[in-house]
Parts: sequence; structure tokens; C-alpha cells
Amino acid sequence: MSAVTASPTGGTGPVVSAQARELAARLSALFEADSRIATRLNDAQHRLHDANKRLWSGLHPDAFGLIYDGVARAGHSQIAKLVKDAIDAGGPEAESTVLQALQDVHWQVHRGFCEYQSACEERRRLAVEVGELAAGLTDALCAVGWTKQDAQSANVHQLAASARRTGSHRGAQR
Repeated sequence: MSAVTASPTGGTGPVVSAQARELAARLSALFEADSRIATRLNDAQHRLHDANKRLWSGLHPDAFGLIYDGVARAGHSQIAKLVKDAIDAGGPEAESTVLQALQDVHWQVHRGFCEYQSACEERRRLAVEVGELAAGLTDALCAVGWTKQDAQSANVHQLAASARRTGSHRGAQR
């Protein structure tokens, strides 16, 4: 273990070892990575929602009123309009257009789902690493006199910032 250094704020508070600062810096980076993954999850969820709305608006019962009797209004349903146009046109090109629109929505849902699954798995692996590093940080802080409760509630970003200021997370002796 490396030598004990002053507290991250430079005051007379609890001491923080170079090992603890290094672990805190790694945890801080993982928290930032988790934030980026959460953004990807949110984006994928929005794409799935939008694709589902696009599909549902075309299959909603009100949409078929537009197709069958021309009276009920379906709003801005892309699929209902394409189906109506296909029925009105009666040609294979119109049917092909409807099938292409359905296929486009299918693949939009598929891509959104795959992106969501991938980000979930990445976040799961990151959570395991965070748990291991957090346990190591708690142990390192307790080794220099912190209580377990104080170590577990330590501000990782503050400890990481002190590691960046002192350069102790690079080349720290273990």
C-alpha cells in the first residue's frame, strides 16, 4: 500500500491513500460511462416508442373507418393512408408500398430493441465493475481510518478530482 496523504480538500480531515484516490478516479470514470449508457437507453426507448406509435396509428380501429367507409378520420396515420391508397389504386405498386412501410417500421423496432438490449448488457457489466471497485475503495479508505459508513458515503468525484490534482492515480505505488 502507498503512503498516506492528506485529505482531498487539503485540510485536516480524514486521510486518503493514493490507492483510494486511484480507485475513486476509476469509479468516477465508470459513473460517467454509465451516464452515457443511460442516454443511449433513453434514445433507444424513444425510437421504440415512436415506431410503435407509427405502427399503432396505422392499425388503430379508427384508421379502418377511413378505409372502409371513408367517414371516420384517422388523423395522420401513415399506414392507414397507404392502405386506403392501395385499396383505391388496386395496383400491385400500392400494395408493395404498404408492405415496404410495414417492413420499415419492423426494422426500426428491431434496431431499437437491439440497441436497447446491447446498452442494457453493457450497463450490467459496468455495474459489476462498479461494485467491485466500490468495495475496494471502501476497504482502502477503512484501512487508513475511515469508518465504513463514511467510506461508503464518500464523494467519489471529489476523491477523483484530488487524484487528478496530485497525479497520484498515475504510477501509484501498491
